[in-house]
Amino acid sequence: MSAPDFSKGAAWIRGEIVPIGEASIGVNDWGLTHSDITYDVVPCWDGAFFRLPDYLDRFFASMAAARMSVPQDREAVRAILHQMVARSGLTFAYVAMVVSRGVPMIPGTRDPRQCANHFYAWCVPYIHIVPEAEVAKGVAMWVAETVERIPDESVDQTVKNYHWGDFTRGLFEGYDHGANTTCLLDRDGNVTEGPGFNVFAVSGNRVMTPRRHCLKGLTRRTVLELAAEAGHTVEERDIPLDDFLEADEVFITSSGGGVIPIVNVKGRIFGNGAPGPVTTALREAYVQRRMAPQYRDVIDYG
Repeated sequence: MSAPDFSKGAAWIRGEIVPIGEASIGVNDWGLTHSDITYDVVPCWDGAFFRLPDYLDRFFASMAAARMSVPQDREAVRAILHQMVARSGLTFAYVAMVVSRGVPMIPGTRDPRQCANHFYAWCVPYIHIVPEAEVAKGVAMWVAETVERIPDESVDQTVKNYHWGDFTRGLFEGYDHGANTTCLLDRDGNVTEGPGFNVFAVSGNRVMTPRRHCLKGLTRRTVLELAAEAGHTVEERDIPLDDFLEADEVFITSSGGGVIPIVNVKGRIFGNGAPGPVTTALREAYVQRRMAPQYRDVIDYG
């Protein structure tokens, strides 16, 4: 028998580590049929997790907010992630930890208390949510006009989730206008976030990011820290679209790519089509922070 092929990634599911292509959940799992899942994604960079304790904090807080529970405690989840990535051999990886509502124990029930919650995890080679070739050319972002972000009052956006109906509509609208990606406004016309990323605007010495209707991303937190350390005034605030379009610079942040400059928003060109100085400095600082020993949880591939 040939050895399992983990080159495309690995998954931990039902107590086993298997190649990513062999992992599955049931067709009647509410994670699939209801998008009833919470999850988190931690980057593995050069053989170490970045800020893993912070990602675990948010994951377990999300699980509690979603009223889910699994047998694995924090240390067990950490151990599973380490074992899975080590088994895969990936030194640069995109690593997900997931809890699904699970399969109803009573067929046909609509009672979420009657579902068997379960944990699983998976990893694949590191993902850039915007391909690096597109970043080099300059990223164009559309601001959706036909769909608004699901409000916090309906879905708690601080709990990482699979509710992407609004993002998917926004992406198609953006692609129809020749953009690389999209972001959404709230019902009051303020910028919120995009599919898998937070949004920032730079005006003078101020580095601003939306305060509502968005995930409080760990890359977002890192960039706010780096901006403050660099002497910028950092603000979490409502950002109306007109203010956003009048900013000096715009960028997005994600565990899948770090700090990503945006040079075109709805045809408004920033920095003559090139990343601005604040964005460039924060992008470089994030790369350095990712390698700082105090933030790295090194994986033993032995």
